[in-house]
Amino acid sequence: MKSTVGTSLLVLLVFATLTYCLDARLQACQPSGKIRDIKPPAGQCNPENDSDCCKKSKMYTTYKCSPPVTRNTKAILTRNSFEKGGDGGDGGAPSECDNQYHSDDTPVVALSTRWYSGGDTCLNYITMSANGRSVKAKVVDECDSTMGCDDEHDYQPPCPNNIVDASKAVWEALGIPKGDWGDYDITWSDA
Repeated sequence: MKSTVGTSLLVLLVFATLTYCLDARLQACQPSGKIRDIKPPAGQCNPENDSDCCKKSKMYTTYKCSPPVTRNTKAILTRNSFEKGGDGGDGGAPSECDNQYHSDDTPVVALSTRWYSGGDTCLNYITMSANGRSVKAKVVDECDSTMGCDDEHDYQPPCPNNIVDASKAVWEALGIPKGDWGDYDITWSDA
């Protein structure tokens, strides 16, 4: 009888510990705040590649975290232009990692703030998979999840915490039909 009670308590303790750890992991990436927008001045938001422009008095969620990076990290692929005058960077500025512009024909990406890791991922490669294909791309910028709706961010809202913002070359390499370009489910990992 003692053995059965001891085993039952041990199983219960292990289950409780696993549940707590899983729950803590799921809760580890909660929103960090909200930003209330003001209407962008005329012509100050570049809506290229279906980029959103902030809307007056709308609340936007911010994040300081992202889901953990694994061999198959789930993310949303979005389209960006890292060329001069494009919607990439901060208001069309050069990429943060190398202060350069990048051709839309080059596979480059920006990662949500936590994945960008303060620039620790700069100029490293990641591998993205979708549509039965994979492609490597260089990390050149941050998709800011903590700030937005201001001049520095081209009056665009903060990025969600699970974004890989990619050049046209990435979309083409993954074989995604142009009609599906926008938000697309992918997985990614460090290359």
